[in-house]
Amino acid sequence: MKKERTNKLTCERARAFPIEKALAKLGHFPTRSTEKEAWFLSPFRSETQASFKVSRKLNRWYDHGAGQGGNVIDLICQINNSSVSETLRFLEQGQTSFSFQRQPPVGTQKDTGLEILHARPIRHYGLLNYLFERKISISTASTICREVHYLHKGRRYFAIGLKNDSGGWELRNKYYKNSSSPKDITHIKNGNRKLIVTEGMFDLLSILEFNKEVETEYDFLVLNSTALVKKAIKPMDNYDRIDFYLDNDATGKATTQNLLAHSNNCLDKSSLYEGYKDMNEWLIFNAKNGFGQEAQDVFLLPQKRSCFAPDGRKVKKK
Repeated sequence: MKKERTNKLTCERARAFPIEKALAKLGHFPTRSTEKEAWFLSPFRSETQASFKVSRKLNRWYDHGAGQGGNVIDLICQINNSSVSETLRFLEQGQTSFSFQRQPPVGTQKDTGLEILHARPIRHYGLLNYLFERKISISTASTICREVHYLHKGRRYFAIGLKNDSGGWELRNKYYKNSSSPKDITHIKNGNRKLIVTEGMFDLLSILEFNKEVETEYDFLVLNSTALVKKAIKPMDNYDRIDFYLDNDATGKATTQNLLAHSNNCLDKSSLYEGYKDMNEWLIFNAKNGFGQEAQDVFLLPQKRSCFAPDGRKVKKK
């Protein structure tokens, strides 16, 4: 009797798992949504118009094409053809799989077990909507990113992907932050003598979104992890000027100082987005509230070039 009560409580907790997150874990994203509901292409059949509705308030689903609905447990059981106990394990694993975790240091990172299936131009609605939420246009994203489909533990997923210098991919969608092996920096060469360095792909996308002409003056280097900072040192030696757009947190600031110590002609551009975690958070806020003249002046107008000694001290330019 006690065992039945334990199972019942487990099922009750599982029913509270958001259906949208469960669907995203399986690679399904809404084609349109409001505060009350989200509409999906049916996960049970091929269709061109969404007939599968999720009530966000009730956390229930209804498939208009099949005339049936239920809770998240019913849904996963049908999609995966699994038992209730298997579905509970699936949802229990999902409680941690949506968290954004810092990459482990190089040398300790294990193979992610991701298998890249193919990469194509970005066109999936779920990914387009994700870019829209982060204030990145499809034209900007398409300059450096692709829509990447991959397998992980036997299941298909897709994400915005940025390829690194070793052929691995940085993968981002609304719910996941993954990467495929091998892990490496991404160095984008446009044939310029100036370089922009960022921590992640969305920092660079934010810069490209704000200043459409920046690629005519700069090459780009994305660290993809602050643990890879040592790999960025050698490519930086070939540039006359280097601008750093790293995160405004303790790790980002420490990484900036570390890089400044190895280059003589650098700019720490984090003052542009002071008060914000990173360039993308700054872009989202300003896109909603209108870019002020001060922000445009700081980014777009010619700036006085600062030079730094190897120990990071600013020195006067002769």
